Amino acid sequence: MSKAKKLNKHQTPEKKLSPVSISKDGNIMLQIFAKPGAKTNAITGIDEEGIGVQINARPVDGEANSELVNYMSCLLGLRKTEISLEKGSKSRQKILLISKKDLSTEEIIEKLKNEMK
Repeated sequence: MSKAKKLNKHQTPEKKLSPVSISKDGNIMLQIFAKPGAKTNAITGIDEEGIGVQINARPVDGEANSELVNYMSCLLGLRKTEISLEKGSKSRQKILLISKKDLSTEEIIEKLKNEMK
């Protein structure tokens, strides 16, 4: 016998959570767990809770936030004006917003995975 749960006709299967999603207005949102003060900028991990990013800047006067936006724009091939810090300016948990509409979530995840250490 199978131990898998069967869904009745009113239930929907659970969506796999992703750190890259589409907002209601069509922008792409990245959930980031920032690690400031690192020796180099790097992607350290990707899971359903967020994208781990080491930042080569101190968390003082917004230096790490600026460096995070710069690093992610270079990594994803975006202009700095196409990516912004939406939430978490004083937290390690951040949300970046990408306004470029012709980039898919799958492309972003692939670029991030290629950069992982």
